[in-house]
Amino acid sequence: MINYFSSDFKLGILGGGQLGKMMLYETRKYDIQTNVVDPNPEAPCKIACDYFETGDLMDFDTVINFGRKVDVLTFEIEGVNVEALKQLQKEGIKTYPSAETLEKIQNKGIQKDFYKKHQIPTADFEVFSNKKELIPALESSKINMPFVWKSTTGGYDGKGVSVIKSKEALYDLPDAECIIETLVPFKNELAVIVARSASGEVKTYPVVEMEFHPTANQVEYVICPARIEDSVALKARELAVKVSEAFEHVGLLAVEMFQTEKDEIIVNEVAPRPHNSGHYSIEASYTNQFEQHIRAILDLPLGNTESKVGGIMVNLVGDAHHEGEVVYENIEKIMEMPGVTPHIYGKKITRPFRKMGHVTIVNKDLAEARKIAEEVKNSIKVISKK
Repeated sequence: MINYFSSDFKLGILGGGQLGKMMLYETRKYDIQTNVVDPNPEAPCKIACDYFETGDLMDFDTVINFGRKVDVLTFEIEGVNVEALKQLQKEGIKTYPSAETLEKIQNKGIQKDFYKKHQIPTADFEVFSNKKELIPALESSKINMPFVWKSTTGGYDGKGVSVIKSKEALYDLPDAECIIETLVPFKNELAVIVARSASGEVKTYPVVEMEFHPTANQVEYVICPARIEDSVALKARELAVKVSEAFEHVGLLAVEMFQTEKDEIIVNEVAPRPHNSGHYSIEASYTNQFEQHIRAILDLPLGNTESKVGGIMVNLVGDAHHEGEVVYENIEKIMEMPGVTPHIYGKKITRPFRKMGHVTIVNKDLAEARKIAEEVKNSIKVISKK
């Protein structure tokens, strides 16, 4: 067993955003040395790692040179140079999740084809290389409205996804490779996080339910446990394990799903890293998702994934009418509420709907937690200085 703790061992993280910052809480707990690279010189991770450098994660040389300084490499964002990761793996640098796993996930068209190939239930789809290909398909009724348009690359936090209900709406879309998905009538949007260690130990977290903002296409609340039948929850966890086995990932895999009107479970998309749907676990679980990711990639025993208490997460996003230096209004007010913990990510500039932090609410009574979550949402404001 490698001695990771209080030693010369170095863990490298590609990406210095909030997910990396929350991963660093756990490396600090275990005294593991960390190196981080991010394009933003003021990235949230900068305050908490041992070594920080500024660089483009899609640049081959940046990723290669960074990776050669560490013993194990992981990432907190999918937009990294896969060819560089492949080269590092050839040189013996352990990269988790692997370049091969990331390559299947980075492009949503490739990801959807992967589900088809592995007989994983997902919404029907077509891939189009540009907008020019899309218009004739619509005119010939090869595809029908309404449908979901998704950019195959670069989408995050609700960006790169649109529900198209009229031909006019097409003209506002970027001219990029995309997938067109059949609109699935669903009861709930669910997610399951699967942890898989380097030696193959696998654990799933309880199913969570996601409530979305009506216009921003962003998660507003994550509720754990999901308010669904036990049989549906079991089905979701079993499907998540099947997806995890197919991808052969090491670390965390967040599997986003739909529960259809007929209680079938179908996969929407995955993320091979800690995920917004697992933030509740910092306060509510025996082992939070960030610690679990560290355990999995270092091949340490996986921790208990069950919840100690009901948990709800509220995303703190920039107010729609504010841009500039950030101010968190009424943060003291929410901190007076029972079971409430704010997490501020450290981004200095707010923009409309930019993720600036989150708040967890824990309570033995989930209905009470949901009530407090609503109060939190209505109280705190993420605005800019006047």
